[in-house]
Amino acid sequence: MAKLYFKYGAMGSSKTAQALITKYNYEENDLKVWLIKPATDNRDGAAVVRSRIGLMAEAESIGPGADLYRLFLERKTDVVIVDECQFFQPEQIDQLRRIVDDLDIPVLCFGLRSDFQTHLFPGSRRLFELADSIQEIKTICDCGSKATVNARVVDGYVVTEGAQVLIGGNDCYIAMCHRCYRRAIEEHRPIKLHKH
Repeated sequence: MAKLYFKYGAMGSSKTAQALITKYNYEENDLKVWLIKPATDNRDGAAVVRSRIGLMAEAESIGPGADLYRLFLERKTDVVIVDECQFFQPEQIDQLRRIVDDLDIPVLCFGLRSDFQTHLFPGSRRLFELADSIQEIKTICDCGSKATVNARVVDGYVVTEGAQVLIGGNDCYIAMCHRCYRRAIEEHRPIKLHKH
């Protein structure tokens, strides 16, 4: 019985690397994978999924109005792997759920839980509501505690205002525990980003 999986973590938790390793494992068993990502994520180009550690693969970039169920019917693969799933619309998450329910195809979604203001992304919220399996991919704050916040850093300081979506990586975000996030805001102390 196929399932809808949501594997989430803070920035830097190797979500994309795990998505690409999962893709490799399916393909090694002669299964066809449909690797997709939202068009919103254009960091590495429209048709590429790339991890911080250098793994990469071609992917299909999907716009916000696209019907994922209909697109899947045209591709007919054995599994669907989704990177940066938080940027998909709630209706598109419903379409992924339908792929699982109607066609018995596993769908594995990898992405962020919340934005830089600690609010759930709409796509992530819908996955929490619909997923059969929810797993946190853990990473750590500079202090050694578990990181849960994707802090946005502008001019060396954590910011709490701005658009929900600002595509970036180590150049403008750092994973922090909530205590360090709150202190950085309250004390207005400079933050050093991890530029790899």
